[in-house]
Amino acid sequence: MNEPQQPIHLRQFLPVFSAVFLPMFMAAVDQTLLATATPVIAAELGGLRDTSWIAVAYLLAAAAAVPLYGWAGDRFGLGRILQWSLGLFTLGSIGCASALSLPMLVAARVLQGLGGGGLMTLSQAMIGELIPPRERARFQGYFAAVFTLAAVGGPVMGGLVVAHLSWRVLFWINLPLAAFAVWRLRQLQHPAHPARADSRVDWLGLGLFPFCVACTIYWLSAVQHRFAWQAPVSIALVLTVLIGMLVLLHHERRHSQPFLDLELLSQPAIRAALICTMVFAACMFALVFFLPIYMQLFLKSSAVKSGLLMLPLSSGIVLGATTGGRAMAMGVLPKWVPAVGLAVSATALGLLAWLGAEPKMIASLGVVTGLGFGTVMPTTQIIVQTVAGRGRLATATSLASLSRSMGAAAGTTVFGALIFGLLPSLPAGASARDFLLLPPSDIQFAFHLVFVLMAVTCAAGALVAARAPVVRI
Repeated sequence: MNEPQQPIHLRQFLPVFSAVFLPMFMAAVDQTLLATATPVIAAELGGLRDTSWIAVAYLLAAAAAVPLYGWAGDRFGLGRILQWSLGLFTLGSIGCASALSLPMLVAARVLQGLGGGGLMTLSQAMIGELIPPRERARFQGYFAAVFTLAAVGGPVMGGLVVAHLSWRVLFWINLPLAAFAVWRLRQLQHPAHPARADSRVDWLGLGLFPFCVACTIYWLSAVQHRFAWQAPVSIALVLTVLIGMLVLLHHERRHSQPFLDLELLSQPAIRAALICTMVFAACMFALVFFLPIYMQLFLKSSAVKSGLLMLPLSSGIVLGATTGGRAMAMGVLPKWVPAVGLAVSATALGLLAWLGAEPKMIASLGVVTGLGFGTVMPTTQIIVQTVAGRGRLATATSLASLSRSMGAAAGTTVFGALIFGLLPSLPAGASARDFLLLPPSDIQFAFHLVFVLMAVTCAAGALVAARAPVVRI
């Protein structure tokens, strides 16, 4: 579990970081880049009602591909598979930029997502392959900065490009970026990849697991938006996933080289880390999505002002990742970093439900909440990678990425359903202006109750982290 470590300096880390930060950035930014470009795309290609598939197609394909890249990276080498992922992402980008209709664009986004699913996972796994865990913890602020800049800056960059050039430029720009990333990856010295004695391929697992993941994330993202909980399509999706997972588990236990590494999931430290990742993602992504809505409905803030008030949360995330990394580098046991972080976020969310009724308070508590959230993702990833060992880095990293995606989809769906379920009913097709006319007390009650539930969820995650086995890096 513990690996020999030699201290490294910033000048030794930067060549590795400069090779993987572009794939990480491209994977993260492409999830939000088209948010402000969608109306322009709809005006040119038509089909405004179905433009949500521009984002959904990418996210579903990327989430379904993540475990495939984990399996392939451990089997054939991280650097090689990451370059293939960049190539597939580039082909999808060319298809998107050349699309003549909305169905063509959605199909190209699927191809782009199949490539994008490996960019973040394999980049993070390569850091684990080339940098020892404790040394890696010292530089977590760099990764947090890339992720936060991409997530927050994506809509801004997309809006600027669309305003001055064309939405197609958002895809063409990926070509030189991907070419530069491949060139930098080829400059790195990768550890020798051991040959596998058993060449049997688990084709059923390779196909069935991504299918179940795609169905699950689609159900989580579409229920109560495209269909009701009890609708036939909703029930059919749930039954399909349950039956598919039962068949998969039965098959994986009997296969000599299973695609789904059940041994990793049997490790208590890994299970605790994945639960914490899901809790963090569920609360953070739901807060990022619904806090601006709360500020616009209850505080009557403008869209610009509510967006600016999210910057303290983003800053806190970067600061939390940096602080957590330095704490681990100084010898703090990894499990206490997310335990304390989630406890801090739980406290701040509880105060937000009690006191968060004016912008300055929201901004202040946003920094504290982000500070707690920022400690979770990089720390739990190091725990998972350390327990898994070098031989299963990509598989372990893909599990962490998958937990984050599932948590984000589940949190946004469940907390969103609670918020709009608690608000007074409005006719179908109600506009944002109709919501602004709701009684402020009803709006405050709905959102503040959900903030309390987020706090309870974070507190439960903190308890799971605190009770996890000790892992030393």
